[in-house]
Amino acid sequence: MMMDDHFTVQTESLTKDYGDGTSVRALEDVSFSIAQAEFIAIEGPSGSGKSTLLNLIGTLDNPTSGRVVIDGVDTGTLKGDALADFRREKIGFVFQLFNLAPTLNALENVMLPLLPYQRKLGFKLEARARELLTRMGLEERLHHLPGQLSGGEQQRVAIARALVNSPRLILADEPTGNLDTKIGEEIVRLLRQLNQEQGLTVVLVTHDAAVASQADRTVYMKDGRLLEQGT
Repeated sequence: MMMDDHFTVQTESLTKDYGDGTSVRALEDVSFSIAQAEFIAIEGPSGSGKSTLLNLIGTLDNPTSGRVVIDGVDTGTLKGDALADFRREKIGFVFQLFNLAPTLNALENVMLPLLPYQRKLGFKLEARARELLTRMGLEERLHHLPGQLSGGEQQRVAIARALVNSPRLILADEPTGNLDTKIGEEIVRLLRQLNQEQGLTVVLVTHDAAVASQADRTVYMKDGRLLEQGT
């Protein structure tokens, strides 16, 4: 189901410093916009500020200065439960290291983020998790533990988990970094398919130019600064 075209993400003069006393500037004056249903890659070498920027967009960290506006909401104005609810409703995360709970099977891992809210959901959580895993081609792996799955299968479980809350925005931090080239290409194709078929906005961090080339647009970063934006 396609979504409306009013969902946007904007970063405005984002700066991020780490450390007490002698601080390290990880991000400096980064401003750009992401349109609804855009697939954007953030490319740059290690230490360029890519993951810092993604964490700020995902509200997992706070900027030293500047702001992030998602769907018209200045996320810096949200605190505590309001911020957690906003993140849960709007954003899905995919990580390089999969971040699956090792003692839970694939189905349980997909359900995990929404288990505390199960009574408030307007859908059956287990049924949705099964549907997503089936879409990922994992219908025969529902009850397998992460250690019994290949790297590509684990990442597909992680993508299903990211989709379980029906987010508008998917943030993927080096999602192919722990996969071989062929499997990595399959994961990028899957993200592109979700972007095109469901109108999801996808922001993918990578140091791999081949991965970035699959995006609608690439934002290049170095030393915490935005260098240029390609098409």
